[in-house]
Amino acid sequence: MPVRYPRPLRPGDRVGVTSPSSGVDDRMRERLQVAVRVVEARGFEVVIGRCMDGAGHASASAAERAAELMAMLTDPDIRAVVPPWGGELAIDLLPLLDWDRLRGAEPTWVVGFSDLSTIMTPLTLLTGAATLHGNNLMDTPYRVPAGLLSWLDIVEAPRGHRFTQEPPGRHRSTGWDDYAARPEVREHVLDTPGGWTRLDGTDDVEVEGRLVGGCIETLCNLTGTGYLDVSAFARAEAPDGLLVYVEAGGDDAFQICRNLHGMRLAGVFDAANAVLVGRTPAPDAPSLSQHEAVLDALGPLKVPIVADVECGHLPPYMPIVNGAHGRLIHTPTRSALTQTLV
Repeated sequence: MPVRYPRPLRPGDRVGVTSPSSGVDDRMRERLQVAVRVVEARGFEVVIGRCMDGAGHASASAAERAAELMAMLTDPDIRAVVPPWGGELAIDLLPLLDWDRLRGAEPTWVVGFSDLSTIMTPLTLLTGAATLHGNNLMDTPYRVPAGLLSWLDIVEAPRGHRFTQEPPGRHRSTGWDDYAARPEVREHVLDTPGGWTRLDGTDDVEVEGRLVGGCIETLCNLTGTGYLDVSAFARAEAPDGLLVYVEAGGDDAFQICRNLHGMRLAGVFDAANAVLVGRTPAPDAPSLSQHEAVLDALGPLKVPIVADVECGHLPPYMPIVNGAHGRLIHTPTRSALTQTLV
């Protein structure tokens, strides 16, 4: 199935907010409203669903979360679905979604990262609908540093649009802002310098392929299932190969190494022309760093591996469109990812 891009959002369009995984507890509700106002300031109407309870690990029962997500994805008046953030158990929605109906529906932008990868990546692989791995709704109020874009910029772009992002050269070292204490916070503390890192060698990288990927800790659980058949997607939509991106949210280097080995053995990287690895706050193991874990698992691919990309759990965020055509450049003088919505 060819990659299908949602039509660009225009003022007056509706943006749905639901929590397929974790909801928003009472202490964070003011931050939620701040984020909603930012989206509304772009001219969009925000529709907040009922599956938003943050008292437990999930916003509602799996059946309720699946039904609300399906309703938003098949409502022609809702043009984007942007959850507040990820969570833990989005995987329990997968068998409850009507995949045939989603294939037949006009595509809707789905935006997020972390546990949202569990839904977004299968949506692209199984229905052909492009999805947007980027900052979640609660991150939206932050000002975007030079070189990067907001998800709001991308969902307004037409099919065929081409855009380039480059590392801003600084990132946050660790931690999250306290939204309960500072719901209006709009500036990331980018306190650490650093750009992208070539893990497998020093030669220049200039490579192309269709983009697909997401969070290691959630996607690894889909290996061997029909929800993560990256090889089939590559055969159908990327005969010239893929650019696969992955990122670690919090597991230590031993667990990430095991997960990546399993994903490689399951064929997730078989069509990769290169691998992009997100910068991570996840801890090293006593005798294995996060970079070493990636090399141990993915070095046998013999393709360029570029790490410390802004597509992980450390701000700032570089949105990546699952399904878009990508061109990756990494040299001593320039690093950039160009995406084309074709």
